[in-house]
Amino acid sequence: MKDMLKKGLALGLGFAVVSKEQIEKVVDELVKKGELSANESKELMNELVQKGEDQQNEIQVKLKEQVQKILAELNLPTKADIERLENRIAQLESRTHD
Repeated sequence: MKDMLKKGLALGLGFAVVSKEQIEKVVDELVKKGELSANESKELMNELVQKGEDQQNEIQVKLKEQVQKILAELNLPTKADIERLENRIAQLESRTHD
């Protein structure tokens, strides 16, 4: 049953979008039905929450990579580019005021 729950959450909703409360609710229900012991439920909760966090981190990394790729394709100036230009402008302005 434990493996079926893991697969169902992973395939159906994805660990990344299932909240800790939702996981707790499902695991508590399994304990009430006698399909999981209290110790197993704690282990399962920890494992499912960890997998969810891992998937969220993976999604964030991939999303960041995609955004950076799109920005590079658009050839937009970076924050560092703008700061460098602002500093250069400030230097030039200070020369004209001297």
